[in-house]
Amino acid sequence: MAHVVALGLVSQRRACRLVGMHRSVARHQSCRPDKAALRARLRALAAAFPRYGYKLLHALLKREGLVVNAKQTYRLYREEQLQVRRKKRKRFPTRDRVPLSPLDGVNQRWSMDFMSDQLATGRRLRILNVVDEYSRECLGQIVAFSISGVQVSRLLEQLASERGRPQTIGLANGPEFTSKALFLWAQHTDVQLRFIQPGKPTQNAVVESFNGKFRDACLNEQWFVDLAEARHRIEAWRIHYNTIRPHSALGFLSPEPFRRTLEQAPDTVDRIGGSEQPVNGLLSPNPHGGYNSGISSLSPWT
Repeated sequence: MAHVVALGLVSQRRACRLVGMHRSVARHQSCRPDKAALRARLRALAAAFPRYGYKLLHALLKREGLVVNAKQTYRLYREEQLQVRRKKRKRFPTRDRVPLSPLDGVNQRWSMDFMSDQLATGRRLRILNVVDEYSRECLGQIVAFSISGVQVSRLLEQLASERGRPQTIGLANGPEFTSKALFLWAQHTDVQLRFIQPGKPTQNAVVESFNGKFRDACLNEQWFVDLAEARHRIEAWRIHYNTIRPHSALGFLSPEPFRRTLEQAPDTVDRIGGSEQPVNGLLSPNPHGGYNSGISSLSPWT
């Protein structure tokens, strides 16, 4: 309106009638005092103290007698775009480096970790692996596009009802593992959650070793069309890993036969980790290293 009036095309009365504005509004002159000096001082203080927010800057300006109302300081602070840009970094509490005690049976310590892969369409999917550190058995997996803490606690409750509750669970610092649902489950079941230190995956070495085998033998060898096929093939590989695939740390037994051997004769194996002692003839020495497990043939998994 002011532009067309300045060009002399129409009068101010005519322009106000066309836009529906009262002439008193068009002729109003601001009575607000000039804040140029205050703005300049505010910019100077913000430059001198770059991490100060508007409250601290207002305190400095009020100390100098330049302002009284904090709302005025905040308005000028926003108009001058002096907001402190903060990128909040998620910090984890310090994890105590408690030495891991040696294991002498199953269900003493489980480990969990996440992996990711993608379908043929390019959509990403996530996989949760739960491994018993003593028997190296993959107890369960979740394959989904997203996995919440409620799903993790639900899987643990299902595994605990089938196999018994573990004493300790080794975890990374992911949001699903630090969720309220998992914390409440651990508190209710009296299971200790042992978080590793950030950036120290070697503190969760058993499940990391399993992840490497799982990636190399299953995920890198398969091409999943959809989520249903991914779940079917991953579950088939898990069964093959537990029942067929020899494990060097178990005297080349598979995890499930190794666990059954312990249940039948607990004194059969003194300890795991490549130093098993054959007792009662259940494990016979292999001349090429390791021990014969009694499995005569290996069928490929499908």
